[in-house]
Amino acid sequence: MIEVRQLSKYFGDLAAIEDVTFSVPAGQIVGFLGPNGAGKSTTMRILTGFSTATRGTATVAGHEVHTEPLEVKRRVGYLPERVPLYEEMVVSGFLRYVAEVKGVARAERRGEVERVVERCGLQEMHHRLIGHLSKGYRQRVGLAQALVGSPPVLILDEPTVGLDPRQIVEIRQLIKGLGGEHTVLLSTHILPEVAMVCGRVVIIDRGHIVAEDSLANLAGRTLEEVFMAALTRERAAAS
Repeated sequence: MIEVRQLSKYFGDLAAIEDVTFSVPAGQIVGFLGPNGAGKSTTMRILTGFSTATRGTATVAGHEVHTEPLEVKRRVGYLPERVPLYEEMVVSGFLRYVAEVKGVARAERRGEVERVVERCGLQEMHHRLIGHLSKGYRQRVGLAQALVGSPPVLILDEPTVGLDPRQIVEIRQLIKGLGGEHTVLLSTHILPEVAMVCGRVVIIDRGHIVAEDSLANLAGRTLEEVFMAALTRERAAAS
């Protein structure tokens, strides 16, 4: 569902990512794991059409992100790290607006808003101003807008950042329930998040992919051991 091949992005002489290659099969939840500044957000911005690569290719749901950006956007629900919400709008009004922008037919918008409100546990908040919501409920609204139109691919960038422990558990459970129905690429620097939510992990460090495997194939090693070993190998090779 997502195919990335030799993807690189340079800012002047600085490589944010270099020769990044990985794939995400349909229906899987894949963790895109790495320390802060590793290149996760840069890769996701390219996959969602918000940035262009210097070289390489990336396809989402069969469409190349550079040559068919509108077709890619039609098939992707995107939750950026900083969710762009209109605080002066009520939740249901904002989601109706998102449905209109995404091209949901007028006759179907009410039902679509009701669907994502229920899916994201916003029933008691849908008439409230977004600006009056807690951080956890704002993240739920962000997930709801990504789900509007039922896109086959969801790209979620640090979806639990800044949340309290209870909110983190709730958002993780919500995301875990999206697998199968959607293909999910989940960016995080939090190891337990991948272990609790994802079936597969792609590890990036300093702009390079250093490991990729299913969690079932870790052969008795913890995710922490795999993560640290991958980073150690990469940094030893670069020194």
